[in-house]
Amino acid sequence: MFNLLRPKAEMISEDAALPGRGTPIPLTGTHHVFGTPLSNEVPDGMAEAMFGMGCFWGVERMFWQLPGVHMTLVGYAGGFTPNATYEEVCSGRTGHNEVVRVIYDPAKVTYDDLLRVFWEGHDPTQGMRQGNDRGTQYRSGIYTYSDAQRAAATASAEAMAPRLRDAGYGAITTEIVDAPLFYAAEEYHQQYLSKNPNGYCGIGGTGVTCPIGTGV
Repeated sequence: MFNLLRPKAEMISEDAALPGRGTPIPLTGTHHVFGTPLSNEVPDGMAEAMFGMGCFWGVERMFWQLPGVHMTLVGYAGGFTPNATYEEVCSGRTGHNEVVRVIYDPAKVTYDDLLRVFWEGHDPTQGMRQGNDRGTQYRSGIYTYSDAQRAAATASAEAMAPRLRDAGYGAITTEIVDAPLFYAAEEYHQQYLSKNPNGYCGIGGTGVTCPIGTGV
């Protein structure tokens, strides 16, 4: 009963998390924007990135619009429950964040370009929420796949912090950690706002520009 009543804005402990299951949610069909088969694989010459910025519907749309992005997928990461369902993640009892996985061509779009979308596309100072969406699944996070990504992410946070402070915002609450396992979300969530152009999007930036890659 305690777990059921626990505020969803508090991170659950591993021993209290839902058990999940051994079978992944099937990843089938085609990308609704790109028209290519949905795939979690990273082709030769491509790179991978992962971000949490609030409700993953709106976040995914930001990234699929970038030239040089090969694949976007929404899913769950950063928690304890293997192969969790959307309903389980929404309960606050898995520890997962709603994330977007980006597979991109670094010859056409850089990791700094992705970081700029991340910092300008949401409010990274809100803790366990984003706008009206509240809970641990809406926390701000950069999940890195290499030392170089970790260094770039950390440097970008240091560059953004004074700009946000000068604009009247609080401290950055973004977690910057090694990329955990990614569990693809149910197919109806993939490219949701392409399938439902008038669907809900609770994502909004602060209006503060990110200085990385601009020479500022």
